[in-house]
Amino acid sequence: MKNLIEELTWRGMIQDIMPGTDEQLNKEMTTGYIGFDPTADSLHIGNLVPIILLIHLQKCGHKPIALVGGATGMVGDPSGKSEERNLLSEDILNHNVAKVKLQLEKYLNFDPSLPNAAEMVNNYDWFRQISFLDFIRDTGKYITVNYMMSKDSVRKRLDSDNGMSFTEFTYQLVQGYDYYWLHKNKGCKLQMGGSDQWGNIVTGTELIRKKSSGEAFAFTCPLITKADGGKFGKSEKGNVWLDTAKTSPYQFYQFWLNAADADAIKYIKIFTFLSKEEIDSLIAQHTGNEHQRILQKRLAEEVTCFVHSRLDYEFAIKSSEILFNNDTAEILQQLNEEQLLQVMEGIPTADYSLANLHSGVDIVSFLADTNIFPSKGEARKMVQGGGISINKIKVDSIELALSETSLLNGKYLLVQKGKKNYTLVKII
Repeated sequence: MKNLIEELTWRGMIQDIMPGTDEQLNKEMTTGYIGFDPTADSLHIGNLVPIILLIHLQKCGHKPIALVGGATGMVGDPSGKSEERNLLSEDILNHNVAKVKLQLEKYLNFDPSLPNAAEMVNNYDWFRQISFLDFIRDTGKYITVNYMMSKDSVRKRLDSDNGMSFTEFTYQLVQGYDYYWLHKNKGCKLQMGGSDQWGNIVTGTELIRKKSSGEAFAFTCPLITKADGGKFGKSEKGNVWLDTAKTSPYQFYQFWLNAADADAIKYIKIFTFLSKEEIDSLIAQHTGNEHQRILQKRLAEEVTCFVHSRLDYEFAIKSSEILFNNDTAEILQQLNEEQLLQVMEGIPTADYSLANLHSGVDIVSFLADTNIFPSKGEARKMVQGGGISINKIKVDSIELALSETSLLNGKYLLVQKGKKNYTLVKII
């Protein structure tokens, strides 16, 4: 079997590791799990790290379990949080769990004929059968309050002005029981997660040791940061989601393409499955030629194809060409409405009356009426200077009349002012 810890170490994906973990993984096929918190109806790119950890686990011959926290989602994990979050209703939580499960199924091999076939579990399935009194009697007695309060995630919150509710205080015990249940019922001997989960994870190993005298191991991955100190996974529009309805493949591709050089060196090791030799070669090509963005282009390609598809990646390339190249009028005409709106996501928009197009409106009046220019005089000057394109075709005369035949998908006009300023005009 390929050495998992060795593979993850050179990729920069190991932070804390329990003694004996490497030996256990080299000794036999080991079942390991990671929990996913269903606080939204889609995973985001921050969740890619645990997904990739499970994939590496399976590639190295071990058995991955993806746990969706239908029960823990009702409690709320205080790790890394400065204040208590709003708890979701059961209906919303169930909806989120179903959506997250569908996403996870894309990335792991669940073929039952495999000895290390992936499994999906929901911790609500066992917690719904346990009464509160049973839990505090049969599980709570094994973990002291002193032990729970020594954890960073608890101590920081207790020292804060907001404090911490009993609900969130119990979270590490509930997560610890997940590991115990999987150890007892699925033979699970490994838990993985982000470094902020270390306190919760070792509570699980402590519970297994005290309740069943069993062996349990763990390691964590560093939390991903950006070189400029900004939060990883955030764009101008907020989280970068895996669901195409929340973040289009084009915007997803652009996020990786825009990575800083220092981040791209780190990300290509973590978020792709390229070999060490290939990554070292790419870094060497990139160094000294940073303006070519060799690393960023390969990173964006690999991650977009992995999360979405090769077709989505090719469309993202085509979209970039539309916005940043001049001779793309033909490609623009080929896009359907959904694709057009994806490409134009985030650029300014304006509305214009269809009635004005029936008789044909001159380009100067159109540019002023849509407020692309504050006056006809400025619009005329820009047109005469060759600085205006409609649907990527340069306007060469102030006499140009726009009509319905000019429209993209029967309802849009793309106005380009200069090299990079666009407005998508919707005809209503």
